[in-house]
Amino acid sequence: MRLVVALGGNALLRRGQSPSAQHLLENIRGVAAQLARVALHHELVVTHGNGPQIGLLALQNSAYAAVPPYPLDMLGAQTEGMIGYLLEQELANQLAPNRPVVTLLTRVEVDLNDPAFGRPTKPIGPVYTQEEAQRLAQAMHWHVAPDGASFRRVVASPLPLRVLSADPLRWLLQHQAVVIAAGGGGIPVARTAGGRALEGVDAVIDKDLTSALLALELGADCLVIATDVDAVYLDWGLPSQRALGKVRPQELLEHSFPAGSMGPKVQAAASFVLKTGKKALIGSLAQIEDMLAGRAGTEVSPGGGPAA
Repeated sequence: MRLVVALGGNALLRRGQSPSAQHLLENIRGVAAQLARVALHHELVVTHGNGPQIGLLALQNSAYAAVPPYPLDMLGAQTEGMIGYLLEQELANQLAPNRPVVTLLTRVEVDLNDPAFGRPTKPIGPVYTQEEAQRLAQAMHWHVAPDGASFRRVVASPLPLRVLSADPLRWLLQHQAVVIAAGGGGIPVARTAGGRALEGVDAVIDKDLTSALLALELGADCLVIATDVDAVYLDWGLPSQRALGKVRPQELLEHSFPAGSMGPKVQAAASFVLKTGKKALIGSLAQIEDMLAGRAGTEVSPGGGPAA
């Protein structure tokens, strides 16, 4: 099968961990071991989140006052290179020497008129207490929002319209490469007023929505959204919480999920299934082989099944 596997940010940096290079490398080594087993039997495209990393780069960037901070599209490109390099190296260490592994910097087109620019929702950077978040929001002119029991900076997250590197990505897959692409949702670019040239945009695209679009454009057989929970849950955090097993996309979209976390994952999975008639899986990376075998996670498919 041709798979697009979207790694959540928490697969690369666990909740509560400091965003150090050592933690990132240790986590990626574990991720690579899981993905390498999948790559033995499938064509594989790996996407990944970048929320903690791009937020850290933005903080480090703003500390040097002599130069204006770099915009988020440039910082996103940095995270694509940094995380892609680590994933590429660790996957190559796990796979046969003749299996190429490639990191592809990926531009993704967005619309400058997207209403998301007036309604920031994408969490980036570390977590803060409410007092810390309010102080930083005032000092740094940030938007902040709750993220579980904590608070984080939120930025604009426009919808992805087109993945601009799909053709070279297809060529790489045809040559048996494992490809790491669309990191952090891709580098956001938009048409200028004349409509011909492209320019970078100060935003962070949702990785799951870009992954669904990429899976559609590549003709993937399955979209896998790997996160830090073992399935999609209804009534999360309540005594009535329950995991969803096999479910139709229409049923999934009847429920409401948090915009900064599970919401985009559900939207991405449902969109891919509705447009292709294929299946999408949401669950824990540690269970990815069981997910592919239908024994774990939430399977979103046209046929669906019992909802819990």
